[in-house]
Amino acid sequence: MSIASLQQAFLWGAILNYCLLILWWVIIRLPHEWIYNLSGKGFSVTREQFDSCNLLGIILYKIGIIMLFVTPYIALRIVG
Repeated sequence: MSIASLQQAFLWGAILNYCLLILWWVIIRLPHEWIYNLSGKGFSVTREQFDSCNLLGIILYKIGIIMLFVTPYIALRIVG
């Protein structure tokens, strides 16, 4: 596998994962009450716990994208 194809794979992986991250944020922000009520039926969490768990998930997912896709892409751009 060439460096150029690896760069493309990491770039598209980062783009797709950022799209999923944005979709997650939109789903949590726009129909917030509906999503909270839907989740509240299965789990007994307060609104604050629900919001903090989603925020933590978004932060960890973003860190994962940066570590697994963006950093290798930048490294390959420097090397290539």
